[in-house]
Amino acid sequence: MALMCYNKGCGERFDVDKNSDDACLFHSGVPIFHDALKGWSCCRKRTTDFSEFLSIKGCTRGRHSNEKPQEPLKPEVSSEKEGQKQHNGTEIIYQGPKSAETLQKERPSSDEPKTKLEVKVSPSLSQLLEKMEITQKEEAKKQESQTVMYGTKCKNPGCKTMYKGLETNIEECTHHPGAPVFHEGYKYWSCCCIKTIDFNEFLDQKGCTTGRHRWIPRQDKKKVSCRHDWHQTGAQVVVTIYAKNSHPEHSYVEANRTVLTCHIQFENDKIFHRDFHLWGVAEVGRSYVTMLPSKVEVALCKADAVSWGKLEDPNFKPEPEPVEDVIVTPESEPVRPDWDIDDDDISDDDWGETEMEEAKRMMQEMGEELPPELEELKDTPELKKKK
Repeated sequence: MALMCYNKGCGERFDVDKNSDDACLFHSGVPIFHDALKGWSCCRKRTTDFSEFLSIKGCTRGRHSNEKPQEPLKPEVSSEKEGQKQHNGTEIIYQGPKSAETLQKERPSSDEPKTKLEVKVSPSLSQLLEKMEITQKEEAKKQESQTVMYGTKCKNPGCKTMYKGLETNIEECTHHPGAPVFHEGYKYWSCCCIKTIDFNEFLDQKGCTTGRHRWIPRQDKKKVSCRHDWHQTGAQVVVTIYAKNSHPEHSYVEANRTVLTCHIQFENDKIFHRDFHLWGVAEVGRSYVTMLPSKVEVALCKADAVSWGKLEDPNFKPEPEPVEDVIVTPESEPVRPDWDIDDDDISDDDWGETEMEEAKRMMQEMGEELPPELEELKDTPELKKKK
């Protein structure tokens, strides 16, 4: 009985009794299709015509075989949407990005404890800060070496001591470490809160703290706004704060998974402080801060591989700040209070012209200008009627 030979390149029929070791001429390799050329891996002959490729004679002698060659395994496509099932039993599942609703449900709380991020300081910034520190020490020595003029008044609030020589420095300075507060007709210091209506009594209040006299006005730090921007990659969100000459020892950046807090002190006396309620979720453990001479970069690693629509969460609504007393202090810029009150609520003795002059004189003695809010009171209708 004649059988079909399934060796590659043979295709002849053979008799089992007459089958020998050199009866079959076939290709032992595999077909190759590359750059429009067709051939077998076992021999070098190549052709562009498919019919000629099929008619290429074998290059190997052997016995005829009626066994069909095994076909390569193909993945079995299942009717389920989860993925594909293969013959070896392994299952491949393809998962797409999470929806906005899912991300919102899984969003962590903003009240989680914050962790300070790792800070990397560039060598150029370190060299620049060393030079600035040397310059500041030299300026401080020059100020200390300057002779204080006789009759100079102590700059501490509440102290009326005049400089009369070196023996004045030995005396204790009794002053108010707080700030003057003017609220609802009352005048008092924030450190001791002894309220009075009469302005002269307020000026004559004795200090509540003792210390050393200060003859040179203090240069306090001030809170300022700072330009910032952000960009993102597939795995990170980078927040850039354009603060020059930032000081690593007096700055910090802390965050939890949804809130970023930046406190940057730069150019010696300027402070930038801001909370960012993030649009997405960050992985705090892999995030870090890089300080450069011209800016501060905060690299936040994304917890989910999704693109952020914005830096901050548009659904976050900050709570209204409570209305506090108006504090006029040299350490901070004056806060503009709400003057939209009825005329009947303003007594004749609350803000008189004499009191305004006393307030201005006191601020000048403290080495500070009168706040704009108190300046504007001079033009109120009530004071014009008195004139």
